[in-house]
Amino acid sequence: MCVICGCDGGHGAPAGGDSGGAIVAPNGDLHFGHGAARVAVPGLDAARTLRLEADILGENRRVARRNRHHFRAHEVTALNLLSSPGSGKTTLLCATLEALRARRPALGCAVIEGDQQTTMDADRIRATGVPAIQVNTGQGCHLDAPMVEQAFGRLHRHDAAPGPSLLFIENVGNLVCPALWDLGEAARIVVLSVTEGEDKPLKYPDMFAAADLLLLNKVDLLPHLRFDVARCIAAARKVNPLVEVLQLSAVSGEGMPAWLDWLETRVDAPLDDGR
Repeated sequence: MCVICGCDGGHGAPAGGDSGGAIVAPNGDLHFGHGAARVAVPGLDAARTLRLEADILGENRRVARRNRHHFRAHEVTALNLLSSPGSGKTTLLCATLEALRARRPALGCAVIEGDQQTTMDADRIRATGVPAIQVNTGQGCHLDAPMVEQAFGRLHRHDAAPGPSLLFIENVGNLVCPALWDLGEAARIVVLSVTEGEDKPLKYPDMFAAADLLLLNKVDLLPHLRFDVARCIAAARKVNPLVEVLQLSAVSGEGMPAWLDWLETRVDAPLDDGR
């Protein structure tokens, strides 16, 4: 789990010691995700792992609450976009920003882009005319609340015209670690491409359990794939019975009106001060 693997900025586990071991299945498979900590870390027993995780995530939650209050004060609806690399998040985001400009030109939009390196995605967003801040995490595998706080401070103009606005936070491509980290967002959106396979919600359950919305992307490719949409949705709802699901394609435009409707419903709803 990334809380204690070292990407938290100095809280990595020391080498050696009791790892907690694995549960060995009758066929020889190894399962390290059982027990209270749900992870085995070299040098840490389960109790210490849980204490360390509580300390790190507790501090992150404190900053996330501050972010949430700040967003609410400025009528900003923040949305955390999560996915594996190659799901089409940035392409979808560019298409969404352009469609929102045509549909609702007075709505302010901004983007925080998370990647390990480069500014390529932020540059693509800026090319649409929407302000964006790139956050490069180095060896880190997720954005955290302090990163978002700093980025929003550079991005948000306090002299901007009053009224509701949307902040899209495009997280680092990863279907594991970002699920743990509250950024102060109003909703978490998982983007799953139909090229990835319908079993992903069961293989990466923490991410889908944390989602408010599942966007099934690249549906224009379905005629060329062996992808069972119904099976995928059933898997997602097995993990998270309350998750909403939309199917769309940023390239063909299929499903985009329903996605824009969802966004408008979110931005027009009263902002919740707590999560």
